Amino acid sequence: MNRKEFLKKGLLGTGIFAASTVLGNVIKNNIDELEPLNLIGFNHIPNTKSTLMNSSMALHKADTRGHANHGWLNSYHTFSFANYYNPERMHFGVLRVLNDDTVAPAMGFNTHPHDNMEIISIPLDGDLQHKDSMGNVQVIKKGDIQVMSAGSGITHSEFNKNRDKQVKFLQIWVFPNKKNVTPRYDQMSLNPNDRKNKLQQILSPSPNDEGVWIHQNAWFHLGNFEKGKEAAYKVKAAANGVYAFVINGSFTLNGQTLQTRDGLGLWNTPEINLTALTNDAEILLMDVPMTV
Repeated sequence: MNRKEFLKKGLLGTGIFAASTVLGNVIKNNIDELEPLNLIGFNHIPNTKSTLMNSSMALHKADTRGHANHGWLNSYHTFSFANYYNPERMHFGVLRVLNDDTVAPAMGFNTHPHDNMEIISIPLDGDLQHKDSMGNVQVIKKGDIQVMSAGSGITHSEFNKNRDKQVKFLQIWVFPNKKNVTPRYDQMSLNPNDRKNKLQQILSPSPNDEGVWIHQNAWFHLGNFEKGKEAAYKVKAAANGVYAFVINGSFTLNGQTLQTRDGLGLWNTPEINLTALTNDAEILLMDVPMTV
């Protein structure tokens, strides 16, 4: 798919609006949502400037991400999103979107639709207020995780609850393994002690397992490590790969050095071995199917 086709076919065209909770004004920002694209495995597309290092590893340095600064929203896109298009970076298996967002005080996304997508939000700083068509009105903060199964269709809005500080969060979209399910919402507060120098499971396919759950054979883990601490992670399913995203600090991961906001995708690999190179090093591992 070329850029023209991506923009023509890959966007719903509904638009998302920014609004100020202080002034009540609405600003069209031309940030359109993506329809699910045709999956092509783990997006291994030849390119002379390829970041695919070999047949089982893809390195995405922080400064190679897409970037859009709308004033009220400063967003970095690991994968193609809105006006950022890179044919090599459409998705990693079922992991479709990994956006690193900063929203200005009292600003946010006005009511907009989603369907057939598992949407996960992980706050990094500040307070994010959520309201949806299912009747949920909630606030999530650092230490929480939020999940929405859009299923047959929902609308929602997201705002920075504070008027005096930014809110920073990761928004992650995962293709579901079931379409048109009944929409659902969940959030929970995580115990930070459970990820001190180890990996804490924060998401799985099972409502009876640790963390929140989604309609996909996926597992997410967070870890916060002191310098020199190590951990090993066994991939949950043979058909899965792991996308690692460094939130803070630096690590070596299966021999590859990663800095803050770098991403590394690994597949055909049964185990991930990591070592923290700095204090207060934080990492997110996303264990996802490589095909659907």
